[in-house]
Amino acid sequence: MTDWRVRDYAQDDLEAVIRVDAEGGTAEEPPLAPLSDAVAALQDLHPAVVATADEVVIGAAVSRVEGDRASILRICLAPAWRHRGLGSSLITALEHRLFTGGVRTVQAVLPASGTGAAALHNCGFGARSGLLFFEKRGPVTPQAVSMASSLGAELPPGGLWEKVAGMQREKRLIERRLVLPLAHPELAAQHGVEPPRAVMLFGPPGTGKSTFAHAIASRLGWPFLELFPARLAAEYGLASGLNRRFDEIAQLDHVLVFVDEVEEIAGTRSGADATAVGVVNELLKAIVRFRGRDGRLLVCATNDVTTLDSAFLRHGRFDYVLPIGPPDHRARTALWESYLARAGAEADNAALASASEGFTPADIAHVARTVSQVQFERTFDTGTRTRPTTDDYLATIGDTRPTVGAAMAQEFAQQTETFARI
Repeated sequence: MTDWRVRDYAQDDLEAVIRVDAEGGTAEEPPLAPLSDAVAALQDLHPAVVATADEVVIGAAVSRVEGDRASILRICLAPAWRHRGLGSSLITALEHRLFTGGVRTVQAVLPASGTGAAALHNCGFGARSGLLFFEKRGPVTPQAVSMASSLGAELPPGGLWEKVAGMQREKRLIERRLVLPLAHPELAAQHGVEPPRAVMLFGPPGTGKSTFAHAIASRLGWPFLELFPARLAAEYGLASGLNRRFDEIAQLDHVLVFVDEVEEIAGTRSGADATAVGVVNELLKAIVRFRGRDGRLLVCATNDVTTLDSAFLRHGRFDYVLPIGPPDHRARTALWESYLARAGAEADNAALASASEGFTPADIAHVARTVSQVQFERTFDTGTRTRPTTDDYLATIGDTRPTVGAAMAQEFAQQTETFARI
């Protein structure tokens, strides 16, 4: 006769199960299914059993059922009750409930030295050989996402990096300088590389600085939080609001903070009034605090880097000052290719790339959207769908003034030579 009793899990057993799980871990590797998954399964009333001795919970086995298959998420045993057959009793009781409930296959994945491995063998579970277990853990927990959301941050959808068409030169630079060290900090540390904490993006309007910031956050899997100086000024006063918001950001383990048109709050202090000087001083101090922790990146963007206070760009505040200019011919060709494919157009993207010199990604998006709208209205009016041609796009390009004229392009080139730090 055994010294324990196995019964169905009851809702008031949760705290005891968590206690036994914390006390009974033996493997060097943590369980593959996090405790939160087991707790969720218990709360959703998936099949589970507990063992008690003198009304005290000493073990548990938790499963999750999906169709006719079940996974054992947790087998936990109090240390004093190991090697006495308790694990086998729990598994036998759990599998009986699963099979009688219509389950056809029961699986369990756990480290070789994990709690319950021997019991699974004893209960007739066969270990599958020749298999590789692949796992990828996101850097942000659900709790962190919830906290970030309360601060106004969002977790960008995956794949934004791949959707940035063209701009291969800029993408490669950002990928190598920013993303790789942040995504692989251990490897970076082995080579003496300190992951970046802050970066300045500069270039003409419409060149995709905001798009790149979102894409970096998506690539890293980090929450994206944009600071809006006007909103902070209205709520708290700008200097106080910046200080308060960066203190709140310090609660997050991972975050990309984005400040667009940063010249509005970081303009030169020479000749500025006391309020503006105070704002710049507060922002400089906030950046120093921000840089003190891992797992975060500040991305600032400006259309004109010459308007920034000189202290703002010193080494030690921004790791890189990266130019984001208008796309070259190759990048414009890639941009046009993506828009033509989306519209099902029969057009010469190379000809369009040549005709749209000086156009930013935003300019090209405007032309593509305009042509698509005209075709949509034409189809609606005639009932016959026609596909846009090269001439349709060329006509719209001719009616569109490029954002980057010759003077702006020359100014950007000069700023790149003077301020870029890559």
